[in-house]
Amino acid sequence: MSENSKVWQRAEIDSPCIQICVVHPETRLCTGCARSIDEIGRWSRMSPEERRAIMAELPAREAAPTGRRGGRAARLNR
Repeated sequence: MSENSKVWQRAEIDSPCIQICVVHPETRLCTGCARSIDEIGRWSRMSPEERRAIMAELPAREAAPTGRRGGRAARLNR
């Protein structure tokens, strides 16, 4: 295990972080783990119950919309 990987490991409820930390401008959720900035910032101070609740919600969250924003047709209409 590399030294960098050790930083991400803890003896508590695992973080859903996959080290792709980009916040989507529309959803305001991380595109890697689907948590909000507030959830990411508070994660280390949350109780195990709070973390479990968030972990249960994450699969239903859509961090980045999958639909197109209009493509060529939208550009031509400007």
